[in-house]
Amino acid sequence: MKQTLVQLARQAAQNAYVPYSHFKVGAAILGEKGGIYTGCNVENASLGLTICAERNACTTMVAQGETRIAAVAIYGGGTAGEAAPCGACRQFMLEFADETLQAPIYLAGADGSVAETSFRELCPYPFRSFTGEPG
Repeated sequence: MKQTLVQLARQAAQNAYVPYSHFKVGAAILGEKGGIYTGCNVENASLGLTICAERNACTTMVAQGETRIAAVAIYGGGTAGEAAPCGACRQFMLEFADETLQAPIYLAGADGSVAETSFRELCPYPFRSFTGEPG
């Protein structure tokens, strides 16, 4: 599944709309029910309206009826470390992580490198909902 998610994230990155940063990012999320959802970053002249690939994939997942992330792949230019999600995306994805925070997150670089991490490693002191459940 790892290679499939990385490949789908790479394909999604090709569709990124990035006229300002020219930094293409793609994400692929495996939902707990088995669906796979992709997203790419979409920039806007009003930069605050830009949406990252990870949040784009999350909203697609929710629109299709899933609310739990089983695994994530993020593809960005350069090295695997450069594909790490921003703080906003980490918090956004946490909303859909299970209570263990151990879902694998694959960070893939254009150089072919892939690093594996988890929500627990990316967010050691997470801010979670008051109920622990999405929605």
